[in-house]
Amino acid sequence: MLISNAYAQAAAGAQHTLGMMDFALPVIMVVAVYFLMFRPQMKKHKEHQKLVSELQKGDEVVVAGGIIGRIAKIGDNYTSVEIAKDVEIQVQKHAVSTVLPKGTLKNL
Repeated sequence: MLISNAYAQAAAGAQHTLGMMDFALPVIMVVAVYFLMFRPQMKKHKEHQKLVSELQKGDEVVVAGGIIGRIAKIGDNYTSVEIAKDVEIQVQKHAVSTVLPKGTLKNL
């Protein structure tokens, strides 16, 4: 062969010991990921759960697909949204993304 193998030799007395700084960086990264990603997502999920639990008949809502209507009936998992006179669609409760202020549909 043209190139000979080179092996690294440890210098005498140059042993690496694990210190607190070796563990600090991964711990800091885990904490940063928790506060920057998971915690805001959990907060948003709790707010949406509260919104869904407080839905009432007559609320004006925006469904996840962008459909705007008024809640006609509420069941355990599904709700009927009236999108036009005598036109109702069935959607899952969790598909409701926003509750609009009263009177918004009249202005559209």
